[in-house]
Amino acid sequence: MPRLRLARVPHLPHIPRGPRLASPVPDGPEALLPKRDLAVAWILMVLLAALAWLLTIGQSRDMGMRPGTMGLALPLFLLLWVVMMVAMMLPSVAPVAITWVRAISRRSSGAVRALRITGFVGGYLLAWTGFGLLAYGALAATGRLVDAGPGAGRWIGAAAFLLAGLHQFGPLKRVCLRHCRAPMAQLLRYSHFRPWAKDLRVGAHHGLYCVGCCWGLMIVLIPLGFMNVAAMAALAAVIFLEKLWRGGPWLTWGVGLAFLVLAGLAPFQDWLLPGLEMPDEMSHEMSHEM
Repeated sequence: MPRLRLARVPHLPHIPRGPRLASPVPDGPEALLPKRDLAVAWILMVLLAALAWLLTIGQSRDMGMRPGTMGLALPLFLLLWVVMMVAMMLPSVAPVAITWVRAISRRSSGAVRALRITGFVGGYLLAWTGFGLLAYGALAATGRLVDAGPGAGRWIGAAAFLLAGLHQFGPLKRVCLRHCRAPMAQLLRYSHFRPWAKDLRVGAHHGLYCVGCCWGLMIVLIPLGFMNVAAMAALAAVIFLEKLWRGGPWLTWGVGLAFLVLAGLAPFQDWLLPGLEMPDEMSHEMSHEM
């Protein structure tokens, strides 16, 4: 029986592969916005943040630093708090806000688009305003404790640094930071929200993630000083790098370790607690009354 021979298949020339399909979720706002629109959006965000920084610096010069709420009524405190949040948070939230602008731009005119992005930013600031209410209560309680016993400030400062350091390593920080670093999947979920006040609710939802990510960083303003502009600038830089820098998670752990070290030093180093020290004139008045 003759053997069957397989025919040799001639060598096929190399056929180059076609371009890979783009991922349905772009990597960032640069992939969604034309360069001109991207530049305009970033300029507006930077101008708003710069204006907020100017207002904050001007107010800090008039108020100085002392424990507690510095005599501010709640409405005025919340107004100042919102301005601070615009200054500190807007640079880090800008990519998400710009991406949301692109997501709604196809179905909206210029005026409607501006109104909707205002709703997004308003919802974001609303979430931070809610945290501002808690901050006001914490500052008021701190002020009363320091007034009752100036030495209490050392332990309050140590507790604030300790809590902030532990939060940097906690699961809430990890989950919320993951959302803030890669929000595109969550933005796709937002498209299923009901139309009523949709942009406001989307901004508030994202703002709650941001609060969960950054509240530990904010409480160190209790020992460092509520109106300490240098501390606010440093925290704003940390928040920006945590969310946008490739090495952000490593920075999170490094900052957490630094806070734990400061927690151990705070009871013995008064220079770490400028926000919990009584001004000299107030100290003299209290000692005279006693």
